[in-house]
Amino acid sequence: MSATAKSVEIRAPSGHEEGTRSQVLRWLKAVGEAVAEHEPLIELETDKVTVEVAAPGSGVLMEILKQEQEEVAPGELLGRIGLAAAAAAPAATAAVPLPAAAAPRGVSQTSIAPGAAARELSPAVRRLLAERSLDPASIQGTGEGGRITVADVMQHGAAKAVEAPADSNGVDGAASHQVTHSATRKRIAARMVESLLHTAPHVTTVFEVDMSEVLAHRQRHREEFAHQGVTLTLTAYFAQAAVTAIRAVPEANSRWTERALEIYDTVNLGIATAAEGGLVVPVLQRAESLDLLETARRLEALVRRAREGTLTPGDVRGGTFTLSNHGVSGSLLAAPIIIPQPQSAILGLGKLEKRAVVIEEGDDDRIVARPCCYATLTIDHRVLDGSRANRFLQAFTDHLADWKD
Repeated sequence: MSATAKSVEIRAPSGHEEGTRSQVLRWLKAVGEAVAEHEPLIELETDKVTVEVAAPGSGVLMEILKQEQEEVAPGELLGRIGLAAAAAAPAATAAVPLPAAAAPRGVSQTSIAPGAAARELSPAVRRLLAERSLDPASIQGTGEGGRITVADVMQHGAAKAVEAPADSNGVDGAASHQVTHSATRKRIAARMVESLLHTAPHVTTVFEVDMSEVLAHRQRHREEFAHQGVTLTLTAYFAQAAVTAIRAVPEANSRWTERALEIYDTVNLGIATAAEGGLVVPVLQRAESLDLLETARRLEALVRRAREGTLTPGDVRGGTFTLSNHGVSGSLLAAPIIIPQPQSAILGLGKLEKRAVVIEEGDDDRIVARPCCYATLTIDHRVLDGSRANRFLQAFTDHLADWKD
């Protein structure tokens, strides 16, 4: 932040992780509206989290320099606030136009700014108009004096959703409607394509895990953990076993560079988590230093914040290896799971279920039911060969199958 005598600059936060890009999701104020210092002013969206940028001063929003969907670099100038004393006169007389950042695509500010209806658009209505690419002139307002309300926009949007635009690649005669991609979904899509098709040759190996000892241990200790305010999840066991496997195969916790393989001495374990709006990967920092109780405690807090949408940039920064427990939603096996760049591997765990297993008892074989799940390791084949991937999963599954107090 920096200021002149009459205005203060609004800048994007700096210090994001290398390779993390962001864009303007929405402005929460329109040009000409009063702004209070520390009030949320802009939402920036990265491929990981949404970050609110607070107003660096009090006054009137004078200028918006970065519009919705535009890329933003760390520290880049986003707009300016006129300081309270300097902005008082123009703010008292100026009409409040729809901000360019919130203007529906294809609709100019000048075409919707004149008139009482435009001045009376609330910030919530402006955001909905922008998100749904709607022209306010096409909506009949039912509020006082013909003012457009949130309900008016929602009803109009629902009516438009049943109309599918012409698409040369569509299916003739099939009714459909379109859901606009969110910035998060577009980021995820771009990263998945980049990782799989343009960066790392993906290979997946699969092992089966006998979870009998883990479930017995969990049954013995679940109440003890609950008394300390911690839920003992299977993911906590998987995280601990992943650390053991990384110790056996350190190059799984690395990144490829053109000069050398950079192997991390610290295990910052990313935990893929389904959240509203898409997949996020909060990071369990220094997982190698945590016991089972602290692993479970920190995982619970991270997953809760992910699902509440309250993760900070620090919560998703610095991951060196990722675990995806896709079995919690019923998946038996997923392959390949796309590697988050610039990491070298991702571990997947499928649904836990009882399976028929043949065991040896002396000279005889016996079929028993055992709780099992599939573990997959998807690797960057530049970094790991199949034998090393198998060594990793062997260490991982052995740790779980032989779990001890």
